[in-house]
Amino acid sequence: MDQVIQVIGALLILAAFAAAQFGWLHVDSRAYLVLNLFGSAILAYLAWHETQWGFLLLEAVWALVSAYSLWRVARGLPVAGGH
Repeated sequence: MDQVIQVIGALLILAAFAAAQFGWLHVDSRAYLVLNLFGSAILAYLAWHETQWGFLLLEAVWALVSAYSLWRVARGLPVAGGH
């Protein structure tokens, strides 16, 4: 079951990335940031559960940056690198 959840988390991040690359989502859009936040949070939890420290570091920071950016967007503040 962990593998299915891991694939879902990865697909959320990949969907956001692909959508941004194809111009369907902007990197400062709520949808892009929510996909990244949930995908990376799922993967961070699974990395913690499996004691995969390097993967946990990557995904936890990804989730924190996504959450911070989402917080900025929610308050009408610019996101660095956004359009």
